[in-house]
Amino acid sequence: MFCEKERDATIKQRCIPFFFCMQWTDKIRQVKIFLVVSAVLIAVVSLVVSHLLTRDLESEERNKMEVWAEAMRSLNKADDTTDLALVLSVIDNNTTIPIVVCNEQGEVTAFRNINFSESTSADSLSYLSTRAKSMQASGRSIRIQLDDTDDSDYIDVCFDESLMLRRLAIWPYVQLGIVLIFVVVAIFALLTSKRAEQNKVWVGLSKETAHQLGTPISSLMAWTEILKETYPDDQLLPEMDKDVKRLQLIADRFSKIGSLPEPVETNLNEVLSHVIDYMDRRTSKRVRMVKEMPSDDIVVRLNGSLFEWVVENLSKNAVDAMGEEGGTITLHVEQTDTRVVIDVSDTGKGIQKKDQNNVFRPGFTTKQRGWGLGLSLAKRIVEEYHHGHIYVLRSELGKGTTFRIELPR
Repeated sequence: MFCEKERDATIKQRCIPFFFCMQWTDKIRQVKIFLVVSAVLIAVVSLVVSHLLTRDLESEERNKMEVWAEAMRSLNKADDTTDLALVLSVIDNNTTIPIVVCNEQGEVTAFRNINFSESTSADSLSYLSTRAKSMQASGRSIRIQLDDTDDSDYIDVCFDESLMLRRLAIWPYVQLGIVLIFVVVAIFALLTSKRAEQNKVWVGLSKETAHQLGTPISSLMAWTEILKETYPDDQLLPEMDKDVKRLQLIADRFSKIGSLPEPVETNLNEVLSHVIDYMDRRTSKRVRMVKEMPSDDIVVRLNGSLFEWVVENLSKNAVDAMGEEGGTITLHVEQTDTRVVIDVSDTGKGIQKKDQNNVFRPGFTTKQRGWGLGLSLAKRIVEEYHHGHIYVLRSELGKGTTFRIELPR
């Protein structure tokens, strides 16, 4: 009964970080939904309000143009009783709305508030005529009969949107862009915060695991020494000692997660030889390990235990890819003046082309059992800790895969 309670308490303690991650993920999702909905509402309200303001301003400008057109009609029919000062005041007060006045033959007779560019100044009349036709086509034209008895005697007052009206029409889209930028920045900040919190959880879990492994490993080391003294000729004790040291190495790796490892000058040949020796003893006899390295020692700056884990992880994935039938894993090493290249090749089932860009993504896995974190951690160790590069060099279904690691010298 006590063992069951202790086991349940241990499971619960280990699951706390995962429950925390799930709750944090749900919270992030809710905040993102809220931000997106808020952005949509702001955009919709802004577009509606701006549309109403634009429509009101457009209607007001048309009323002004009707008054201006009536002033032009009064000017053309002026007599001794016409108040020319008032008429001219109405005409001169328009300083914002572009206007082109055309006669019944379509000829331009007057214009106001139109600026000519260098390309149009040479042929201003043609430009004004084209501009007037565009205004008429868009419904911005008021016809004035100059003679009440002759329908053919008239002028067309063509007008366009003022600069203020154009700016007001564009402003909602500018505001929408600002809102979208705000949402993108906010979501990016939330995702960054989420990654930081998750990293803290994983780092804490890793260090706690290393701490918990320390006590049983120390006990195993002590028992191994006692067994060596009691049974000095036993051939299995050296292998047991290697496994205990292996556990100690794994605990050491877990304890270093979250801290920046210090790379030192290391013999790469020895690191790869350790991996081959370890894999040879713990894999099927159907799996053959091949080492292709220069005879001279290759010395590079790296953290030996972490980089050994990277190559070991690639080799284990290769073993899984080859399955029960087995095959060959080849570690090929080349060096130049600037870099060292390590190719880990297998004769397994290969990786589909659509998955080759996703194999290093956290959580991606094609195995029935697995977290999908191995290659993600390997990429982080190679690129962030050793300033190298790891990628799928080539892969063909049914023939195998080659991962390449490039390290600077």
